[in-house]
Amino acid sequence: MATGEHDPRIPPPFQQAERVLRFGDQSIDVLANELGTPYYAYDRAAIEARVQALRRHLPQRVRLSYAVKANPMPALVNFLASRVDGLDVASAGEAERALASAMTPSAISFAGPGKRDSEIAQAVHSGITIGLESRRQIDTVAAEAREQGKTPRVSLRLNPDFRVKGSGMHMGGGPQPFGVDVEQAPEFLRTIHDEGLHLAGIHIFAGSQNLRASVIAEAQRRSLDLALELTHELSHAPEFINIGGGFGIPYFPGDVPLDLATVGKHLHALDEELAAASPDTHLVVELGRYIVGEAGVYVTRVIDRKISRGQVYLITDGGMHHHLAASGNLGQVLRKNYPVAIGNRLDERAEERVTIAGPLCTPLDVLADRVFLPRAEVGDLVVVFQSGAYGLTASPTGFLGHPPPQEILV
Repeated sequence: MATGEHDPRIPPPFQQAERVLRFGDQSIDVLANELGTPYYAYDRAAIEARVQALRRHLPQRVRLSYAVKANPMPALVNFLASRVDGLDVASAGEAERALASAMTPSAISFAGPGKRDSEIAQAVHSGITIGLESRRQIDTVAAEAREQGKTPRVSLRLNPDFRVKGSGMHMGGGPQPFGVDVEQAPEFLRTIHDEGLHLAGIHIFAGSQNLRASVIAEAQRRSLDLALELTHELSHAPEFINIGGGFGIPYFPGDVPLDLATVGKHLHALDEELAAASPDTHLVVELGRYIVGEAGVYVTRVIDRKISRGQVYLITDGGMHHHLAASGNLGQVLRKNYPVAIGNRLDERAEERVTIAGPLCTPLDVLADRVFLPRAEVGDLVVVFQSGAYGLTASPTGFLGHPPPQEILV
């Protein structure tokens, strides 16, 4: 790639004219010398810019929550805690990180279909909002409330009777381990009331990783209608209706970035409707990948270069054990390549088609298959973009005993 040209597959936060990829005043080669390779790096400026874009387009009354599961790195969670309105966690470990941040406990929501009794006890004690997803969870929270002499904040997560088209993962519609079927919701709401629990909100999460604004708008519309239908007979208006997120980011050639302005326009209409119907209730949009996904990179060093029956292989010191999603083994049906670059040769033109393979003894350990890149040699740095979400903690780091990568928020 000639100087001044940009690879359209490199996300906008990292477009530059320099030879070596930079994070603000830091270059990836300097970070590699300081941290060793492989490593993950997350750009705070890119995260800040994404949050500000959301604030510009979403209605002022809408609260923005960060789903910690997307990236639970403590420094990153701490950074976001002062920039969003809430944190969503899905385990006691994530709850500990959220509670260690500046976030108010009541603004931390605890989701998940498999909460242990000990986790529920800790959640009641801490004062975080507990998302209820089964009758047993209701009974366990009620028992802990009596034991501790507290009135827990809870929300009821619904499994809606519709499914979102075009989502990377369906989280609602049909049989699901998540939430309670909407048909059961009236009975469960009565039980929550009878047990003396404080119903703070309703939670509906229908799907994830969607790039189509019209589909997201339809899901939000149907989620709000469903929540309002269930709650209009409650003794008090809920504080919030969490309509999930599902905002996707482009990973592959041909992916078109989500039209955030259109999503925001539809949300303004929904917010006005909710304000008229229930002035004390606000919408919550819960996002993880969309906030941090494009702000992170995975950097790994070429440790061997070989040719097998005409195919060039770059063997790297990192692989699927650190970045399962980039290998295609985290839900892809047909494997596609994440955007990659030779991060210390950005000013050179692509001249050869290569496969980037990690150090593991399995043919699944491929970070990029037959991609067209500048010629790379041993010691060069491969950069995998779109790596800020579902990277390290979604990977089998113990596989074959290789050391874990470092992480840094730059």
